[in-house]
Amino acid sequence: MINIHNKTLQDLEFSTVLQQVSELCVTALGNEKTLQISPYKTKEELLVNLQLTNEYLSSFYNDNRIPNHGFDTISNELKLLKIENTYLEIHSLKKIISISITTNSIVTFLKKFAEYYPGLNDFASHIEVTKVIIEKIDGIVDRFGDIKDNASNLLFDLRQSINQIKGKINASFSSALNTYHNLEYLDDIRESVVENKRVLAVKAMYRRKVKGAIMGGSKTGSIVYIEPETTLQYSRELNNLEYEEHEEIIRILKEVTNFIRPFLPLLEDCQTFLIDIDVISAKAKYAKSMNAILPEFSEDKSMYLRDAYHPLLYLNNLAKKETTHPQTIELKKDSRIIVISGPNAGGKSITLKTVGLLQVMIQSGLLIPVHERSTVCLFDRILSDIGDNQSIENHLSTYSYRLKQMNYFLKKCNKNTLFLIDEFGTGSDPELGGALAETFLEEFYHREAFGIITTHYSNLKILANELPHMLNANMLFDERTLEPLFKLVIGQAGSSFTFEVAQKNGIPYSLINRAKKKIERSKVRFDATIAKLQKERSRLEKTGQSLKLNEKKKIEEADKLEGINAKIQKKLESYQELYDSNQRLIYLGQKVNDIAEKYFDNKQKRELMSELFKVVQIENSKRKKVTAKQKKVIKEKEQKVKQEAEKKVEIIRKKKKEAKKKAIEAPKPKAIIRIGDRVRMEDGRAIGTIDKIEKNKAVVNYGIFTTNVNIDLLELVEAKKIK
Repeated sequence: MINIHNKTLQDLEFSTVLQQVSELCVTALGNEKTLQISPYKTKEELLVNLQLTNEYLSSFYNDNRIPNHGFDTISNELKLLKIENTYLEIHSLKKIISISITTNSIVTFLKKFAEYYPGLNDFASHIEVTKVIIEKIDGIVDRFGDIKDNASNLLFDLRQSINQIKGKINASFSSALNTYHNLEYLDDIRESVVENKRVLAVKAMYRRKVKGAIMGGSKTGSIVYIEPETTLQYSRELNNLEYEEHEEIIRILKEVTNFIRPFLPLLEDCQTFLIDIDVISAKAKYAKSMNAILPEFSEDKSMYLRDAYHPLLYLNNLAKKETTHPQTIELKKDSRIIVISGPNAGGKSITLKTVGLLQVMIQSGLLIPVHERSTVCLFDRILSDIGDNQSIENHLSTYSYRLKQMNYFLKKCNKNTLFLIDEFGTGSDPELGGALAETFLEEFYHREAFGIITTHYSNLKILANELPHMLNANMLFDERTLEPLFKLVIGQAGSSFTFEVAQKNGIPYSLINRAKKKIERSKVRFDATIAKLQKERSRLEKTGQSLKLNEKKKIEEADKLEGINAKIQKKLESYQELYDSNQRLIYLGQKVNDIAEKYFDNKQKRELMSELFKVVQIENSKRKKVTAKQKKVIKEKEQKVKQEAEKKVEIIRKKKKEAKKKAIEAPKPKAIIRIGDRVRMEDGRAIGTIDKIEKNKAVVNYGIFTTNVNIDLLELVEAKKIK
């Protein structure tokens, strides 16, 4: 059973993470529920919830976006439905329609895309998709939020009567208005509205001559507002009808409410489901904001966090556009405890908090910002002692509090525990406190607990070096400037650089020397050796990074060349296709030319048509049947290649023209062309062999066809080799 203490959540600032996640919710109820997230009690429940968040996160990166889940809370409506003889107002019915439509759309969507979202589909499968409630409410409420006239026969008749009475009121008022206006009893404004009723603006002197009810007067007293007697009778009738209308509307609302009442469990499920979806969505948005993932869970008790970021620090630095340094840390059975040492402000505490917070987050169903090759495991307890924790109220000193914490650790620590202790052993006499801290650490070690501690105590560094399943680690520092590099290195203790840091901060060298004399020579030598080793490690780290960078550049260049090679190959293939196509057209042109010459000589039309038909048939037999769409694609491709080729040919022609101009400027003797030589036409590409030369004309064989060409138009490509 997993049980993580609230003190640990407090130390690791888990509430701040929840606050940030809750701000990404779209509903107030979702916000509330997010703030109550805590580590799950069982592994099964945790894995299901992690899967839901991971699936929702994947929806941000594909085309199947999950529908909007925003809704107005129906908590008050659900309470009313539990009380007999109550009814829901129209605005409440509209909210129930909205929540039903939203739930139906999400559940239907998840069912349709169950292949992409199997976990979310299972999570939503218990919700019944029904349109009965929606249809019932839509049957009586229009889109403007009013009860429809045809909601009942009585309501329809009442509203018809109301409209007729309103017509009679307007007619009778207009009649009275005209009558008294002609008698000049009315003021210039003629009429006004009092208590939502039309009234005559009668001059005060004529008020007794106008029959009706006095509804008020002007401030000066010169005008009296009177509702005409005929209108008054109709108004009373209208009030009666409106009262009956209101009663009928309440009856209809009660009927609809009673119809909805049996669906109370479904509506409760819908609201709970949408709240859960809101929480899952917020967790997925939070994960996206820091590139968080769901790492693999290891079968054994081992954890490997590669390129792990502290979420709060990462998001804070992102807002400031500052760099956050990731850490890589591993805990497994043969290296269960890591002792991090080194000077202050190097990132020891933040590394400790990063591991603790990421562990709490993953165990609470939140994705974590680590490399995809990372692995995690679960701990039944996470114990922490981070910060000063001095209590004025309880009159506890730092050390007293820490001893109480250690006592609690000793009671709870076992092989399924992860403990995190910052500045282990501080708060008392260095030697005595160090000895006690060493004893506690040995006890945790023998109980096979997992843990990370930070310390300046040499005896703890030595202990970590001596015990086989405990490791030393340090935060790298620049050996020249002593500036922190914020990189954790496993396998070696870190020097506190006490004297070096003091010197850097301007403390006189004579005072530093006096301080060195006051402590044991062996301790100074030990710390100096560690400092030297740490500097060496820092240099090696830089060299390694430089080599990795060079290797990466070479791989990138090789990939680039491969890409260029693939493009060239593709272009060559396209040009080959174009060349083959052009050669075929040349052959067809030659064939048609031969047929035309033959017809020119014998004038045989039938033979001409027969020959042409034969050529067409031969060509068509080679063609493959393609659709109009495929033909369009092929033509577009050919056109593109042709345009590219023409551009390049244009460039070549320009170059040739320039070369020709130069050649004209400095004429060269033309090569003598003989039978068997390989030649081509000037400005041409096709190369052929000379079969025969007669009267300054040559028969050039191109393989597919032969042609007669003037020798002056030919240029030598390759002379025939004489054996």
